[in-house]
Amino acid sequence: MDRYNSSIRDIIRAPFLSTFYYRTKTGSVRPTWRFWRWMSVIVINIAFFISYHVDVQLLEGTMNGSRLLGFHLIDLFTAIETWAATHVIHTNMIIGSVTIAVFYLLVGGKSFCAWACPYGILSEIGEHIHQKLVTKKMIKERNWDPRIRFAFWAVIIVVTFIDGFLIFEVVNPIGILSRFIVYGWSLAIVWVLVILLFEIFYSRRMWCRYICPVGTTYNLLGWISATKVQWDMDKCDHCGACLNACFENHVIEFIKPKYDKERKEKGVTKQIVVNGDCTLCARCFDVCHTDAYNFTFRLKDLV
Repeated sequence: MDRYNSSIRDIIRAPFLSTFYYRTKTGSVRPTWRFWRWMSVIVINIAFFISYHVDVQLLEGTMNGSRLLGFHLIDLFTAIETWAATHVIHTNMIIGSVTIAVFYLLVGGKSFCAWACPYGILSEIGEHIHQKLVTKKMIKERNWDPRIRFAFWAVIIVVTFIDGFLIFEVVNPIGILSRFIVYGWSLAIVWVLVILLFEIFYSRRMWCRYICPVGTTYNLLGWISATKVQWDMDKCDHCGACLNACFENHVIEFIKPKYDKERKEKGVTKQIVVNGDCTLCARCFDVCHTDAYNFTFRLKDLV
């Protein structure tokens, strides 16, 4: 897909609404991957809303636990913390969590964060504002080691195991937003806004990058999931637009030109993003004017 305005400066300065479409060299307008991602998140959460308010029994429940056409589903971290709190593994919990695990092992471990999580949309809007403020030098960018999320994950599980209470659900913006969408207003929504303000004025995508144990759980699946992002060195001109667009850009560190010589010596021209932090959001696709990125299914050779 050909694109105009591929430079980092143009990407940052572009109006946010323009990131939902692009113009080809022939002048036609097509939706970007961001458009399809947002549509996926919106449709999933509307299904929750309709199932509750219209009683169509399509997708009942919330992001923590639900039934799809009567079949049980449960978020993997919710299942783990429920076991930690109760010390019991229920049959429906096993069915629901195994189903979710198999699904994300096929479609991409952390794709939940980009294609289903309701907080992801708010966080992307906050990220856009944050980058504008950084560009204008009104605030400073703050980065930490993303591996800190594993420490948060462990602490939450240990405390839950000792206390016997799902403490994370008190502050989980995914669960709070999901319940807000399905059941209506709650004062807890204020906490979601507090997190968003931190991400706007303090650190880009702070919750998603450094804290969220839900994303961390899917990260563990992401390393071995079948669907991956693939990069083609022969098509890349190293403009750096993808590194700016990706909020987990350490996962595509390998695309930097300093690694080209080593790749050429090994005869490697294509490389997949193995790192579990990749959300398969395809933002790198949207900003790459040479079409160096695409999805690949690692099990295709076995079919």
